[in-house]
Amino acid sequence: MAKAYWVATYRAIKSPDAMAAYAKLSRPAIEAAGGRVLARGMPVAAYEHGLMERVVLIEFDSVERAKAAYESPAYKAAHDLLGDGTDRDIRIVEAAE
Repeated sequence: MAKAYWVATYRAIKSPDAMAAYAKLSRPAIEAAGGRVLARGMPVAAYEHGLMERVVLIEFDSVERAKAAYESPAYKAAHDLLGDGTDRDIRIVEAAE
């Protein structure tokens, strides 16, 4: 079974307070679901059409685990705190074999 990754990019953080409240709950929820935060922060470089946006990369043991983490009650509670405090997208991708 291939590993999977959450790739989250933040186009805008409109509410730093909402982001802080989200961060306080989201990481423990993600780690409890088996996620491992590999990278987070601003890119050190962006090429071609890349954007200098905050990026978070989280590894899971499988696509199923990644989806289950996103849909878990603990992560939902964190997500609810975020509300519309950011413009972002989250993608789940399967690792190349």
